[in-house]
Amino acid sequence: MQQYIAQLALVVDDYDEAIDFYTRKLHFTLLEDTPLSAVKRWVRVAPPGSAGCGLLLAKAADAAQKSRVGNQTGGRVFLFLHTDDFERDYRNLIENDIEIVRPPSVEAYGTVAVFADLYGNLWDLIEPGFSTGR
Repeated sequence: MQQYIAQLALVVDDYDEAIDFYTRKLHFTLLEDTPLSAVKRWVRVAPPGSAGCGLLLAKAADAAQKSRVGNQTGGRVFLFLHTDDFERDYRNLIENDIEIVRPPSVEAYGTVAVFADLYGNLWDLIEPGFSTGR
């Protein structure tokens, strides 16, 4: 048997502002933007060069979903973005005025900083080091 997680749904307020943030500020690749109805689209993005899991940008459709935008995990780090060049990508966060929640630190698993996306979801930016057990 072979299985893998293909994508994660990230609840967003607006498709276009989410696409803009992820593609322009984080330099993700827009993989797909397919209209499904007058109000629903199938929008997928992924980090550049990624062969792994991507994000499905899912527009909140009702009050319950809207209440989760920016806080899908109750305030915990939600997503983990691995990089091959921490300094380059951290500098990109700063240059794009992306909120840094915790500054860089060197941990047993690598160099890490926590940032918030446009809605407040928390991300770890990690350049793996000694062990990638995280």
